[in-house]
Amino acid sequence: MKWFSWDINLKTRLIGETLFNMLFWMYFPFLTIYFSEELGVIEAGIMMTAPSIISIFGGMIGGYITDQFGRRKIMLIGAFMQATFFALFALSFSPWFDYAAFIGISLGKSFYRPASSAMVADLVPDEERRSVFATFASANNLGAVVGPIIGAVLFFQYRSELLWACTVVTLFYSLAILFIIRETMPEHEEEVADSNKLLLVVKQQLVNYFVIFKDKVFFFFILGGTFITVSIMQLDLYLAVYVRNFVPAQELFSIGEWSITLSSEEVFGWMIGLNGLLFVLFVIPVTKMLNGWKDRNSLILAACLSGFGMFLVGFTTSAWLLFGITVILTIGEIIHGPVVQNFVSKYAPENARGQYMAASDLQYSLGRLIAPITVILSVSLSPVFIFGIIIVCALISAFIYVFMFKNLPVNYEK
Repeated sequence: MKWFSWDINLKTRLIGETLFNMLFWMYFPFLTIYFSEELGVIEAGIMMTAPSIISIFGGMIGGYITDQFGRRKIMLIGAFMQATFFALFALSFSPWFDYAAFIGISLGKSFYRPASSAMVADLVPDEERRSVFATFASANNLGAVVGPIIGAVLFFQYRSELLWACTVVTLFYSLAILFIIRETMPEHEEEVADSNKLLLVVKQQLVNYFVIFKDKVFFFFILGGTFITVSIMQLDLYLAVYVRNFVPAQELFSIGEWSITLSSEEVFGWMIGLNGLLFVLFVIPVTKMLNGWKDRNSLILAACLSGFGMFLVGFTTSAWLLFGITVILTIGEIIHGPVVQNFVSKYAPENARGQYMAASDLQYSLGRLIAPITVILSVSLSPVFIFGIIIVCALISAFIYVFMFKNLPVNYEK
């Protein structure tokens, strides 16, 4: 599906989300380092689990109200929430205040995400969704190319200015949603609901989720996604701690008297930047190349590459080898995202698409909830043991996917 033929909603969102993510990657990878330095490693590991818990409930409510009140309204709420909490984060009264603002940003994102995914599913035909999701993934990771490299300097030296920039960009994007984007929810999905009865909404949402998770296939889909997310999320969690503590400053290359020497933080920033560059360059080609593959094989391959790539990190402190290993684990991540969204788009009932999208996001929320345990364990375990735990999680994910696809309905293409 060519970009020029896209609906104006999709074009606006692609531009807005790309700009936002360009700033997002300047601060997010360094939060674990920031909180561990300010409050302690164990404390930081525990603290990084709380936003995931909040995101779980935020995603549940966001998915429900997306199907009740429409995609545009919920995207608008989520975007304005993020702009507000970025402004509070920029004020930076204390690390604890910063942490509370970070939680607020996470809650806004959890509202926005299921509505955003449901809008794509509303506007794009089944056979073209995987390529559209891949395009969004590529654009969203454009900022991950240079963001972490710049953020390695800006976040620690000009944090307030960086966060004010995030506030302004998110605010402008919120206004674009308000004035440009139109509602796409099919009319037959709309129901009359009282927005003031929040407890009733939460109760109804929990009932609906109970029904969704009685679906054996979808339950194992979430479980498998949770374990692979534990592996993928280490790029922003334990990998930051490992590189900071074990990878020394080193000369990357030299030409005559001119050379480039990277500190440990900059090595980490370059790894995240390389991860983003690979996404931008290869997510669409790789998705097209594997378009004929069954979802089953793609998900299993993604889990194996992610796990083995992360495991290999524990055996080197060389920047060049770390960059090479980043390629391996990134390919796994590239394969995983579009296939997950495509699977849910095909599997979910049309009248509950927002809820299934939100339920699918639980795999990321649960994975992010579990993933910081590696940071906590790093206080007493060696890197080899930590990376061993990570690869085990990835392999468990692969086995769960094998089992899940054996139980799919006959009419679903595995």
